[in-house]
Amino acid sequence: MPKRVLQGTVVSDTNNKTVVVRVDRAFTHPVMKKTVRRSKKYHAHDELNSAKVGDAVMIEESVPISKLKRWTLVQAQ
Repeated sequence: MPKRVLQGTVVSDTNNKTVVVRVDRAFTHPVMKKTVRRSKKYHAHDELNSAKVGDAVMIEESVPISKLKRWTLVQAQ
């Protein structure tokens, strides 16, 4: 089964080897038929501490690395 890859924006890089990425998604509400936007934050492993706040990045599912980290940084754009 392929790993999920999400695209988002780094909102925090304070922790060592960790970035917090906000992933936005848009969908049509089933009753109102209006476009609704939602966002969710993911903790991702950044081995080289390369990503900075505001960077557009891609993250990929991984095995659990810590209590909150379940994603790894694939590409900083």
